Amino acid sequence: MNISIMRYAVLCTVMGLLFACKKKFDDYYERPTTLEPPIYQQLEARGNFTSLLAVIDKAGYKRILSTTGYYTFFAPHDDAFNAYLTEHKLTSVNELDSNACRAIVTYCLVYNAYKKDRLDDYQSPTGWVAGSAFKRKTANYTFVYDGTDTSGAPLKMIANNRNSISFAETDNNNKYIPYFVNDYMQSRKLTAWDYNYFYPNSKYTGFNVADAAVTEQDIAAENGVIHVIDKVVTALPSIDQYLEGKEEYSLFKSLLDKFLVQYVLNPAITRRYQITTGQTDNVYTKVYSAPSGSLAYSLNNENHLLSLNDAQTESYSIFVPTNAVLQNYINKVLLENYPPGTTLSDVPVNIVYDFINAHLWQRTVWPSKFNEASNFLGEGARFDVATDIGERKILSNGIFYGTKKVQEANVFTSVYGRSYLDPKYSMMTKLLNWELKSIVSDINRDFTLFMISDSVLNAAGFTHDAAVSVQPYEQYRFTPPPGSTLPATSGATTRNRLLRILNLHVVPGRVLTSLAGEGAALTYGGEYIGFKYNKVFSSGNVEADQTIDVSRYKDSKNGRVYYIDKLFDFSESTVAAHIEKLGTTPSASASPYNYFWEFLKTSSIYVAAGKSIAGVPGGTFYTLFIPDNAAIQQAVKDTLLPGDATTGVPNFVAATQSNLDKEKVNRFIYYHLLDRRTVAADGVEEGGVPTLLKTNLGDAATILVTNTPGSLMLTDSYGRTATVISSPSTFMGNRIVIHLINNYLKYSL
Repeated sequence: MNISIMRYAVLCTVMGLLFACKKKFDDYYERPTTLEPPIYQQLEARGNFTSLLAVIDKAGYKRILSTTGYYTFFAPHDDAFNAYLTEHKLTSVNELDSNACRAIVTYCLVYNAYKKDRLDDYQSPTGWVAGSAFKRKTANYTFVYDGTDTSGAPLKMIANNRNSISFAETDNNNKYIPYFVNDYMQSRKLTAWDYNYFYPNSKYTGFNVADAAVTEQDIAAENGVIHVIDKVVTALPSIDQYLEGKEEYSLFKSLLDKFLVQYVLNPAITRRYQITTGQTDNVYTKVYSAPSGSLAYSLNNENHLLSLNDAQTESYSIFVPTNAVLQNYINKVLLENYPPGTTLSDVPVNIVYDFINAHLWQRTVWPSKFNEASNFLGEGARFDVATDIGERKILSNGIFYGTKKVQEANVFTSVYGRSYLDPKYSMMTKLLNWELKSIVSDINRDFTLFMISDSVLNAAGFTHDAAVSVQPYEQYRFTPPPGSTLPATSGATTRNRLLRILNLHVVPGRVLTSLAGEGAALTYGGEYIGFKYNKVFSSGNVEADQTIDVSRYKDSKNGRVYYIDKLFDFSESTVAAHIEKLGTTPSASASPYNYFWEFLKTSSIYVAAGKSIAGVPGGTFYTLFIPDNAAIQQAVKDTLLPGDATTGVPNFVAATQSNLDKEKVNRFIYYHLLDRRTVAADGVEEGGVPTLLKTNLGDAATILVTNTPGSLMLTDSYGRTATVISSPSTFMGNRIVIHLINNYLKYSL
């Protein structure tokens, strides 16, 4: 066969095979006849979306909505557009420019296709969470816009898309559109009332998009799903954008601008902006931030906390007081203790941060759930939903409440606030911040606080000195005042001493409404302070023969603070040194404590060199009950102590005592010492309490304490009772309380 003919035959065969393959290929990949048309063609075919189609055309989205894709589109019908045009005094959608059209289309265009039964499910990193979503990301976002910096200079800027100073270049900070589906509402225990609180002129239907109702749902399209809505939903502003144009909240906004906003050059967006526009301007990111992440969130961030779809299920909330309300609070509360002319720029900046954060919630605060959501400071919304809210809006990244009052934060309304908001108590505030701030600012717990001013601390030798250490909580110095025998210290040593002193000024769980009588109060550090006839004292004051005057008091939500002219100090003497002082003052013969002291100083458990008692380390918590001289004599008569059993005259001379007598003395002393427990007549500590005396089985011998305010009664192992003698009252020592009692306590081994 001719080679040319053969080649022609082969070519024909190959071509035939190719045409056959192409036909099979086309048949296989041909658009299925059952596939619905794309979104644009669906709307076109229905006939009642002429206005929307015109808007899509002008926005430049016809091609996108006519081809492949995967979208959810909330489509307003012609009647919805007619109402929109009437509301905006327009006669035709042709009067809308391309930017306005683009804003409408992109905000109704949601990435990914969702039927109604999937819209309320949250796309978490670990899978779908049913009934947990009320927002979806749209194609709408704000790129570079014109703004002004804090000095009023014009800037090209872009909103931040993170809750920090960082900016994610690949994130356009897309806006979210809110919707309200029955399953979500039921899972959050929300009702139509919650919806209508924001949209009073719209009817809740079980499927609403912002203030629009869905009239037809789940229309399948080649490139997604269509839900028809009866109103035109325009792009909602962010919290930052909304505040920008609201004069009635301008004072609150000015605090944000002054203390929390900065403008950071954004090189990547600058390059992108210059390339796309041909302009030469630099672009700056508008950043909301405070040191160490101490701001709840960035008001212009359209994402939520994780930037991983969590904006589907949560949003921010903000409560903003009007100018007049806020100015009144600034003047009467935040600046109460500052001289005239002071502004918030002159106070510690943390006060401003705390005030702002008190009005910020990192979650959605629904109107029926004010008491269930905590702000960035961990406090509920303290507003009456019916009377305190003047304006409410659901925005693209959160809920906005315009309020007729401020959120009264615990740090300002508690006893803590009395030092925090007063510059004369800056050192006390720093010390409280070490570990007590969250405790004494809890308005659900009672406290009495004795205020220590900087001048009182300075007079006692304590100063704040930043040169001491780079650690803020070690920047203290102690310079002994004239007459003091204490050594000079600085840094952590001084701080620890100050913290013990501070704890003496904090009475937890009790509001001392009067200091006119006589009594004692247990402080935060476990030591007691005393009061008598409007004078107060602690162990160090007792030892220095000093009392403290109270000049005035103020009440707070969780207690009362007293203003004093000196500080509570602690004693550093040993237990035996305290007993010696009591047993020899005003003289040995005149002291009701003398017989007990005489037995102690000649006992085998007394260590004369350090004036200590064996088994009783200094600085440890104890309570000592000392029988008066008459009770000691009775113990001698009852042969519980050595001496003349007929006359009751004690025998203090150890050399003439038998070994049994010496043991009796030791046991007697130990049985009158409560082990690691301080007790005063304050109604707090009672019940069976262990002593230092051990039984033959090695257990602690106990006494029963009956405690009522102003009265202490003790019951020993034999059911005998002893009562604390109210005068000369309680003696406070170095973490020890010493009581004089009218009977001795008898032990059983």
